[in-house]
Amino acid sequence: MKQVFSFVIAGMIGGIITLGGYFAFNTDQSKTSDGAGQYAKQVNNLNVGPALNVPFDFTEAAAKATSAVVHISAKESEKKARENRPQRQQNAPWPNFFNDEGLLRNPFFSYNQPKQGTGSGVIYTEDGYIITNNHVVEFADEVEVTTNDNKTYKAEIVGTYPDGDLAVLKIEAKGLQTMRLANSDDAKIGEWVLAVGNPLELNSTVTAGIISAKGRDINIIKGKAPIESFIQTDAAVNPGNSGGALVDASGRLLGINTAIATQTGYFEGYSFAIPINLAVGIVDDIIENGSYQRGFLGINIADLDNGVANELGLNISQGVLVESLVDGGAAQYAGILPNDVIVQANGKSVKSSADLLEVVGGSKAGETVALVVNRSGKQENISVKLKGQ
Repeated sequence: MKQVFSFVIAGMIGGIITLGGYFAFNTDQSKTSDGAGQYAKQVNNLNVGPALNVPFDFTEAAAKATSAVVHISAKESEKKARENRPQRQQNAPWPNFFNDEGLLRNPFFSYNQPKQGTGSGVIYTEDGYIITNNHVVEFADEVEVTTNDNKTYKAEIVGTYPDGDLAVLKIEAKGLQTMRLANSDDAKIGEWVLAVGNPLELNSTVTAGIISAKGRDINIIKGKAPIESFIQTDAAVNPGNSGGALVDASGRLLGINTAIATQTGYFEGYSFAIPINLAVGIVDDIIENGSYQRGFLGINIADLDNGVANELGLNISQGVLVESLVDGGAAQYAGILPNDVIVQANGKSVKSSADLLEVVGGSKAGETVALVVNRSGKQENISVKLKGQ
């Protein structure tokens, strides 16, 4: 009898232990419930597998670019400053207490005080032609170039094109390091890029970012017919970077760094570069002829929007609307009509005025541009031989 009773007691104790374990298990599991009647699984082996790598190794691209980017020191001689004094006073009749970066200038500034500044440039040919921005050297008659190996040269300004903010310099040298050219039309939003230059007197500086947008018109180039179709990036660019290289991940020249969006004079998130496809047409003409003879379509344009498209009965909402024609201009002669919508130029899709300007602005007078226009809902192919202005 005692033996039977002991078995009963043992069974009860075993049951209590089992029930206790069940409730303890469920209480612990309830802490990981996702609230939908399911239980989260434990994550095991967190360190299993290869370590994550960065998208690209930029060392090779940076080495190619820094060897082909130069430092530019530009000065205005005292003689030229005196010659320019009347024009400066006319443009700014009141004392100019602030410099180009919006910072307080020396209060004893005079209009015949020589200007000076620094910037960057890209070696274009092995025999010493260099691309930079017009605004880096436009005031100067004394220009000095320092290459990445610390060799210094006197530079000649071969020619400038202010409406495209481009200039070409020449130094007497041979066997200089150059970069292969990218096709900037093929550049994609989200693509990695490097900005290479000499910001804030920090020589041979490389920063990285991505292409944020293409075909940007930011109304920064002042001129009669400015060309703006910038590549926008978030690579850090600061004063001194102007004229330097925008480089793709393979180390090819994609553009010429030109401007930043800023309220302080320093980088605040976005920078802008002239696409190399646009720059090359201008630069080659300057090297060959000393100046750029730009071709013009002879039209007044506006970006197409949905409202205008509906008024014209079109089933498209992007393109460049021909508002009017210049009498005797190239477009009129070729048969372009008001209210035509240009949707393609030389095989490149045209979604905005900047897209069209990039193609036409990089074409010389006498060259032919193949346009596709939407006319009353039908597409027509029209070739236009550009005229000079």
